[in-house]
Amino acid sequence: MPVTINFKICDNAKECSGIAVCPTGALGWDEENLTIVIDNTLCTSCGQCEQACMVHAIRVGQDDQEMAIIRVEIEADPRQVSDLFVDRYGAVPIDPAFVWAINQIKPEEIETQKLVVIEAYNEDSIRCLLPSISIRELFAGQDIKYRKLELTDITINKLYDIQKLPTLLFFHHGQLVGKIEGYYDQAQVADLQKQINPVLNNL
Repeated sequence: MPVTINFKICDNAKECSGIAVCPTGALGWDEENLTIVIDNTLCTSCGQCEQACMVHAIRVGQDDQEMAIIRVEIEADPRQVSDLFVDRYGAVPIDPAFVWAINQIKPEEIETQKLVVIEAYNEDSIRCLLPSISIRELFAGQDIKYRKLELTDITINKLYDIQKLPTLLFFHHGQLVGKIEGYYDQAQVADLQKQINPVLNNL
C-alpha cells in the first residue's frame, strides 16, 4: 500500500531521513520543484521511512482502510512545522533532526521558497536550557525551515562575516536577507524579537 506524507508538519527538506532509508527509491527529491516526491509504484510498504521520520510526518498504510484513516487524521491535524520546534536558541541542540553538518550548507539546501533560518554556534556560545529561548516562541506561526550549525569551518565564518556566536542567518530564495549576532537569553526575548520582525516583514 502507498506511503503518504503529512506536509503540515514536514519541513520538506532534501536531507529527509525517509529518503535516505527508502530501499526502492519510492521517496525522492524533486530538484526542479524543491520538494519531496513519492512514487507509490515503487513502495513495498516496508515501513522503514515511517520509522526514520523523526517528526512522524511519513505514514505507511497496510490496506485501503488504514490509508483512509491516515488521510482523515492528516486532514484534521491542526499542527504546522513550527509546532515541532522543541529546540532552543542559544542552547545545545536537543533534536538531531534540526542539526546540519558544515557540508550541508549548499545552495540547493537554502534555495527554497520558505524562509531558512540557520543558527550558527560553537561550544563556547551555548548556554544551559533554562535561560535559553524556545524556537517555537521566536517564530510562532511562521512557516520556516530552521537548522542549527556547529561552526567549525572558517570558510563559513568568513563568507557571512560572522563576528559573534551564536548568530542567526536568514535566507530567502538562497539569498542572505538578515543576520543577528550575539547571545540573547530568556529575559531578552523581546529585544531579539524586535530584530527578527523586520526580517520577516520584508520578505
